[in-house]
Amino acid sequence: MKSIIVKEDSGLAWIRLLLVFILCALGFIGMWSVVMILPSIEKEFQISRSSVTIPYVLTMFGFGIGNIIVGKFSDKYGIKKPIIFGFTILIALYFVSVLSPNFYILSIIQFGLGFSSAVFFGPMMNDISYFFKKNKGLAVSITASAQHFAGAIWPFFLTFLLSEQKWREAHILIAFVCSTTVPILCFIIFKINYDKKSIINNFDKLKNKVRIPFSKNSFQRLLMIASIGCCVGMSTPQVHIIPLCIDQGLSIITGGKILSIMLFCAVLSRIIFGYISDIIGPLKTLLIGSTLQMITLILFIPFNTLTGLYVVSILFGLSQGGIVPSYALIVKKYLPNKDAAERIGLIIFFTIIGMSIGGWMSGKIYDYTNSYSLGFLNSILWNLINVMIIFYIFICFKKSKVVI
Repeated sequence: MKSIIVKEDSGLAWIRLLLVFILCALGFIGMWSVVMILPSIEKEFQISRSSVTIPYVLTMFGFGIGNIIVGKFSDKYGIKKPIIFGFTILIALYFVSVLSPNFYILSIIQFGLGFSSAVFFGPMMNDISYFFKKNKGLAVSITASAQHFAGAIWPFFLTFLLSEQKWREAHILIAFVCSTTVPILCFIIFKINYDKKSIINNFDKLKNKVRIPFSKNSFQRLLMIASIGCCVGMSTPQVHIIPLCIDQGLSIITGGKILSIMLFCAVLSRIIFGYISDIIGPLKTLLIGSTLQMITLILFIPFNTLTGLYVVSILFGLSQGGIVPSYALIVKKYLPNKDAAERIGLIIFFTIIGMSIGGWMSGKIYDYTNSYSLGFLNSILWNLINVMIIFYIFICFKKSKVVI
């Protein structure tokens, strides 16, 4: 079967997007499975609430570092080899993880799982952007939404094992599912390509007409610093919602359902915000999403009953889904295309720093206070820093009459 060159926004481009979405939903399990097994490993290895987040932190750092390294590699060589590498490592590590004799070995393996999952975020968002022009924001957001879709669908699929603390059996099942479905998807995706020379030249010509009021590297640094704040805020509900539910007397299954609903809403949010980005631009979209996230974080403090957690988690998911894809779209719109995947990877690495330290800080605050209220307050303050930086960029763009 020969390679097929497709036009931007064509029917085949949308088919490829659908297949990439499914592929990424499988690959992102390496990022989410650690959240699902936190209660199980806390009980098995007899560790504290803050210590149990260490595998999560290492997973996130692996994910962040992977986005930089794989992004740089894919800028030069394309996305095919990174996908093969990512899934090979992912499947192998899931099989190996069941032999973990202690908490520390499992934590190291989680770093590798995070690294392998990085292939399916920044590099894939950059890759899919070449297949779309009019619907670029929507396409990138749909690809990114696979991250939350994976976190939403896998818990339902694994509930029968996780409810009985069988995290090792869950890891074997994950490895089996990926090893049987991924080769088929990859075979089709690798055959659908774009005209690289003409599309990249068109990208760069358009960007040369845009003059932003910052140097390229200064703008990059502002985005990276801002991304830490929004993701510290984002981390507390996503990492601690299941332990929070258990503390409120709810079951692990209920906590898993609330997390899944939150992430399903984030999937919808990413798609909706992607559509909005195509209309009003990614910078405005980022400012709106980050502000809404901060408001919903405030609601977690007073509303912690079963009904309250369901409602606030839905609102949180709907508010924050479009934040991270907006960073990728801002890079694609205002910064050079030749190193776009690497630049996106750098921003994602800083979002991961935010997610990691945010998850750890909330756990540490809980250890000291036996409550998540101050943890949420801490997240709100970090989120406010993000909003202030993005608003500053927005004002500078307006004064310089840059098309936003």
